[in-house]
Amino acid sequence: MSKQSYLEKLLDGEEVEWRTVEELFHLKNGYTPSKSKKEFWEGGLIPWFRMDDIRCNGKILDNSLQYITEEALKGGKLFAANSMIFATSATIGEHALITVPYLANQRFTNLTIKEKYIEIVDIKYLYYYGFLLADWCKQNTTMSSFASVDMGGLRKFKIPIPCPSNSKKSLAIQGEIVRILDAFTSLTAELTAELNMRKKQYNYYRNKLLTFEDDQGVEWLTLEQIAQYSKTRISHDELDKTNYVGVDNLLQNRTGKEESSHVPTSGNLTEYHQGDVLIGNIRPYLKKIWCADRFGGTNGDVLVIHITDKRVNSRYLYQVLADDKFFEYNMQHAKGAKMPRGNKLKIMEYSIPLPKNEAEQTRIVSILDKFDALTNSISEGLPREISLRQKQYEYYRDQLLNFPKPAEVSA
Repeated sequence: MSKQSYLEKLLDGEEVEWRTVEELFHLKNGYTPSKSKKEFWEGGLIPWFRMDDIRCNGKILDNSLQYITEEALKGGKLFAANSMIFATSATIGEHALITVPYLANQRFTNLTIKEKYIEIVDIKYLYYYGFLLADWCKQNTTMSSFASVDMGGLRKFKIPIPCPSNSKKSLAIQGEIVRILDAFTSLTAELTAELNMRKKQYNYYRNKLLTFEDDQGVEWLTLEQIAQYSKTRISHDELDKTNYVGVDNLLQNRTGKEESSHVPTSGNLTEYHQGDVLIGNIRPYLKKIWCADRFGGTNGDVLVIHITDKRVNSRYLYQVLADDKFFEYNMQHAKGAKMPRGNKLKIMEYSIPLPKNEAEQTRIVSILDKFDALTNSISEGLPREISLRQKQYEYYRDQLLNFPKPAEVSA
């Protein structure tokens, strides 16, 4: 049975009525209380939401990273619990369901369901339909000094309400859709929690294995003493989307690289070989690093570190440079404020602990590489599993919310 026919079975011939956003919700903008007034912030107990809350804690929220006091409220009113926040400027389309009374900053438009629809519409159903509204927002922006959503169009955006004349049946249909989608999101959340735990383990073991007491059995060398920046060039016609690496297709937080959407069509580029370590040199805090498993080419925004000392295991060097200590060092010496770049000379001065026993390098690599595959690989391990579950969830979400449009009904 197709997913569309499942929705038809769920509706069982019942009518679907479409309500605009402005019919369903009260829309109000958020705001930021004056930061210069301590009495607005110190000892605050009222949740005040911003984009960082969604990034850090997800899309269904009952507490915030920052709180305000009652003195900070305009008119003494909060947005009601079980309202949604929608980013209508800057990071357009990001949204969350807030389950407690709250305030949010000015980047968000707050959607509070109107009293007459509370007994007819499941807010969790509206939250899931909000992903389709988010897609619409991203495609319907107006440009001035910065991008913002076409608010007139947003107010007219229509949301399907199944069986509106029978609230009990309507809520049952909405509830079944929510139940299915909740199951997928719960699985993804469990996998994400597992991934975060494994990352903590990975960081613990990396720190433990790469910390050498009293320098016993270790020789400390600068990166320049064991490696150099690539000095060879490669023609553009030897490159394709699989072996060209730009800073854009190096992934953040040590998660390797993806295929490039752009390949140079002229000129010569910096060549890299299997075993070279590639580091994104723009915004070092993004922790973009990859140990090459093939040959290829890159541009000047990516550093190619080529080992010159045969005693050094390439995966060992990768693990040392993938450590937070290296990225912190790199940021300390980076040049520029808005778009910091790593200092190539200082990078070569970074101290590398090199075990004199090559078997010790192999042992360290064997342990850390297992964690690396489990926590960072997009082709295996937990990131791949999470990506697959997310795609599955999005597929079912789109199918379950694919109600026949008004024109289709009358046809």
